[in-house]
Parts: sequence; C-alpha cells; structure tokens
Amino acid sequence: MTSLDRELLMVRREVRARRTSPVAWLPVAVVAAGLIALLLVFANEYGYAPDELYFRLLGKRGLAWGYVDQPPLLPMVVRAATAVFGDSVWGIRVPAMLCAAAVTMLGAVMAAELGGTRRAQTLTAFAVGTSALVLNFGHYIVTNSLDTVAWAAVLVCVLRALLREQGVWWCWAGLVVGVALYAKYIVLLLVAALLLGLVLAGPRKVFADRWLYAGAGLGLVIGSPNLIYQATHDFPQLHMAQALGSTDGTAYRAMFVTNLVLLLGPLLFVLCMIGLVQLFRVPEWKPVRALGIGYVVAAAASYLVDGGRPDYTGGLLIALLAVGCVVADRWVGVRTLRLVTLVLALVLGAALQVVLSLPVIPRSEFHKFQRAGRSLQDVGWQQLAAQAEAAYRALPDADRADAVLLTQNFAEAGALDRYGHGLPAIYSGHNGLYEWGAPPDSAGVVVAIGVDPARLAADFGSCRTVDTVDNRLGIDNPEQGRPIIVCRDREKPWAALWPGYRHLSAYP
Repeated sequence: MTSLDRELLMVRREVRARRTSPVAWLPVAVVAAGLIALLLVFANEYGYAPDELYFRLLGKRGLAWGYVDQPPLLPMVVRAATAVFGDSVWGIRVPAMLCAAAVTMLGAVMAAELGGTRRAQTLTAFAVGTSALVLNFGHYIVTNSLDTVAWAAVLVCVLRALLREQGVWWCWAGLVVGVALYAKYIVLLLVAALLLGLVLAGPRKVFADRWLYAGAGLGLVIGSPNLIYQATHDFPQLHMAQALGSTDGTAYRAMFVTNLVLLLGPLLFVLCMIGLVQLFRVPEWKPVRALGIGYVVAAAASYLVDGGRPDYTGGLLIALLAVGCVVADRWVGVRTLRLVTLVLALVLGAALQVVLSLPVIPRSEFHKFQRAGRSLQDVGWQQLAAQAEAAYRALPDADRADAVLLTQNFAEAGALDRYGHGLPAIYSGHNGLYEWGAPPDSAGVVVAIGVDPARLAADFGSCRTVDTVDNRLGIDNPEQGRPIIVCRDREKPWAALWPGYRHLSAYP
C-alpha cells in the first residue's frame, strides 16, 4: 500500500466516523438511572424466582468450571452479589439491575453509531429500558441478564468495525464473545448469524481483514477452558438444549410471534420491524445490513433448533430497535405534533409494560389476577420450606437422625436451603443437582417434596403423604398442591436407584 493509498483510507475512515454521532451520555444516563430506580422499587416484591434459588444454591456450593445446564459465570455472579449486598431477594438482583442499565445505554450507543441525534439516542434508551425484554431480565437475575449485555456489546463493536472501518473493533468483539461463553453458549449463534449476514450482504472485504481473525482467535482463547469442559463432559449443553426443545419447544414455537410482540410491546415491535426494513433501504446503513440478515437467521435458528424463544435473540432486537428509533426521530423532524404523538405512545406503552412485567400487584391481591406469568412462581417458597421442615420435625428422633430431603426440582431444593432451619442434607435429580450425588445408604428415611408418588412407591416399601404444599395465598402456581411424602424401607442401594431420579428440564 502506497502512502497515497493510506491517506485515502484515512480520509474515508474519517468521513465514515463523521456519519456517527457523539453519544448523548447525560440524557442516556438519566434514563438508565431512572430504570434502576424503578427496578429497585419492586426488587423485593413477592420472592425469589425458581431460577434464582437454583443459581444461589450453585453459587453457595462453590466455584465450578461448568454445569450440565449452563456455564459457570452466573452462579459466580450471584455468589458475589449475596456476599456484597446480602443474602436477600433484593441483594441477588442488583447485578440484574446493572445489566438492564447497561443494555439501555448500549442501545443508545448503537443509535449514535447509526447517526442518531441526541433525541434519537434518548428515545432509544427509553424504548429499550421500558421493553418487557429488559424489564424482565432487569427484575430477575437470569442467564439472559448477562447474555443480552454481551450481545449488545458485541453489536456495538460490530457497528464500529463496519461503519468506521476500524478493524481493531473485531478484537473487542472477540474479547466480549470469549467472556460471554462463560454466561451462555448461545452467543455463538450471534457470531454464526453475523458471519452469514456478512457473506450474503457484505461488506465481504472484512474477510480479508486480519483484525477479524485476530478477534476470532482472541475469543477462542478466552472461551477455550469452557469449551474444553464441554468436550470432556460429553457436551452436556447439547443434551440440555435437546431436553428443552422436546419439552417446551412446541408451545414456544406456536406462540413465537405473539411472544415476540409481548416481549417488546406493540409499538416497539413495529419500530423493530421498521428498523429491519430500513436497514436495507437507507444507503448509509449498507455496511451493516448484515445485522438484518443476522436477526432473521438467528430467529429462524432459535425457532427451529432451540425451542422458539424470541428473547434468545434479544440483543439483535435491541439493535433493530435502535435503527427504528433513529428512523422515527428522522420522521419526526421539527414537527411538534409528531414528537408529542411518538412520546405519548412510548410513555403509554411503557406503563403497560411495567404493569405486565413487574410485581406491581400487592401480594394480598395477587390471587385475583391468576394470569399466566413468571410472577406466579415467585410466591410460597417460605411456606414450602416451613411445611417440609414441619414434616421433618414430626419424625421420631431415631428417624430424624437417618433422614434426608429429596426434591423434585432445583427450586424446591433452593428454597429449603434458603429458608430451612436445621434440616438434613438436601438432594435432587434435577439438572446440575444430580451431579452432586445420591444420598448415602445410611439414609433410611426420605422426606420427599413434590416427587412423583409412583416413583417413590416403586423404590420404597412404605410411603405416606403427610402434607401438601399450600402457599396460603390461593395462588395456583406449579408448587401448589404438590405432595410431601415420608418414605421408608428402601428397596435397593441408592447407587442403583439414583439414575431414575435424573431429569433435565427447565422449571417446573
């Protein structure tokens, strides 16, 4: 390359850089702070989500290279959160709030990279922060909390690499991907979808950029210990994905479009679709059309392979929403009526999303709103633990000395660990808890919570139902009515029985 070629390249990069806008940090930070304040108001309502009880239990046991159902990062984060902020519902959710704020700000940064004005960036931050997608993973600490941040960060790097023609951003993208592999493997879907998008829509010259391969190598090096764990443990994540697809896939696929609209809200869904279309119509966005193809590819793959969860591609939805907000801002221009209409629609949509996504209904009134939703699963854990403890305390002294607790799922085990007092060892065959091993053969009495009575009857000579789980709130959630059974006279050694209790699934 001659000196003239280098000068021309620098000029072209400067021109592209000028097409982007400076980030409006102040208004965007105000929106993010407002989101954190909103999430704090409702952070302690109802109780732990089932997955939160599981992550807490995994983290409490100590660090691990991986689990059958997930990488190791989230339990580590939960362990750190409980150590810093306290072992409470509020404390465990602080990282989720920070993730929500981070995604909100990253969405605004995307809008800036696309040439959005300060107003467009603020609109993007507000739209992203008030979507059900972000409100949900900002309220609960779940794998999507970390994963969506990673996707959004990767996409910011990709936008900068393509729009500014600054290849070094591929290295930053690779670094984020490598770290993200410790949170959720589905980030590899983003990589594959974007690469296919670049092949189909260009700019294909990036495949001649050494920075792209440096970024890929960096991501591989950082993520390799986690990938080695998978390879040396018979790829448990593939078995988990297969189990989820077989149990939940049909229902999610049938509701894919409906769930996508609910995930964003009607207005934000429209803005996303506008963004998807405009990526292929606005000339200045030609270098990043791969994002549009990437979303279609990722959504189709999620639908066909991974159970049809629209939130699994949430990072790409945020990018499309940023595009849509920039388009909407340009449509508004200087027209006051259009601006008022857009802002009013966003505010009304935000209010609806808050009501649907956060625990705004008082606990005492919740039984009147038996709608399908995750909040139903958050109540009754203390009562479940109290009933299990009462069943254990009712055993004769000799039986208590040899007793163990056996739960059907990881949430029950997590609730007993969190709220139980003076209880014996807790066992479960659900997901990663199965790997912790079977009860000892010295355990002659089992207090089983929620376990299939037929399974217990086949393995024990004597089983008696001593109670049924009742949250005392009249809420018909998955735990309501589950039996608490005391079993004795085990038919075989635990080593022979334990594989029969293993199951891979999401809660419940």
